[in-house]
Amino acid sequence: MPSLKDLKNRIDSVKSTQKITKAMQMVAAAKLRRAQDAAEAARPYAERMGKVLASLASVYEGQSGAPVLLAGTGKDQVHLLVVATGERGLAGGFNSSIARLARDHAAKLLSQGKTVKILTVGRKGNDILKRQYPNLIIETVSFREIKTIGFAQAALISEKVQALFAAGEFDVATLFFAKFNSVISQVPTALQIIPAKIEKAEGEGASAASTVPYEYEPSEEAIVEDLLPRNISVQIFRALLENGASFYGAQMSAMDNATRNAGEMIGKLQLSYNRQRQAQITKELIEIISGAEAL
Repeated sequence: MPSLKDLKNRIDSVKSTQKITKAMQMVAAAKLRRAQDAAEAARPYAERMGKVLASLASVYEGQSGAPVLLAGTGKDQVHLLVVATGERGLAGGFNSSIARLARDHAAKLLSQGKTVKILTVGRKGNDILKRQYPNLIIETVSFREIKTIGFAQAALISEKVQALFAAGEFDVATLFFAKFNSVISQVPTALQIIPAKIEKAEGEGASAASTVPYEYEPSEEAIVEDLLPRNISVQIFRALLENGASFYGAQMSAMDNATRNAGEMIGKLQLSYNRQRQAQITKELIEIISGAEAL
């Protein structure tokens, strides 16, 4: 049984930890609003970019000569997984959930006889994936020293991915990140970025929109070739912003749970301390009374 001094030291230690988790929760809550606004502001632009590409890509239907970023190499043997996670931990299952989705996807591809290469964005993703697939990781990009992620960082990753594709290093590239829904909900998401996965519009407005004539200057082909590389940067930028909001949401929730658990632990330790102290006082009183009676 621990002594009163040990219990007292442990209570003080847990109280110190509780102060840290409470402070981290408040910091995450303060940063969450800005990160959430940035992520939500990027969504319409990225979605609209996809719709414009879907409209312009129709000129290549049934024709040859489509840009390679749109049509692909014609093979799907080599896959590049771009896994975007956080630079730090203490965010619940945020990093592990993204890595798990990428790991499951890699395992599925390997079971089909495909070749898999991994490009990690964020230190935590590299730390998790290298335990199982150390030989598949070709590069790790870290922005730990950068306080605010901007489009320049997304463009840097996009340039690396496009350079690898131009060199014939892979056939298909898939981006992994966590889409922010709420403080308690971050959804791990996989998005194919090369070749561009163009989703056709659906619904009543889709048929009406497809019949509206548009005139493009310069040509539709020139616009598509310009937008395709930019679309990769936009999608990566959106993923980084979604990850930022998801990280702070997950950290805020995790630190709140840690603060609550620390409070419960302090209560139990304090109860044990009081009981042991009372037992020690009672024992001392009994010894004093017994000694007095002996006299």
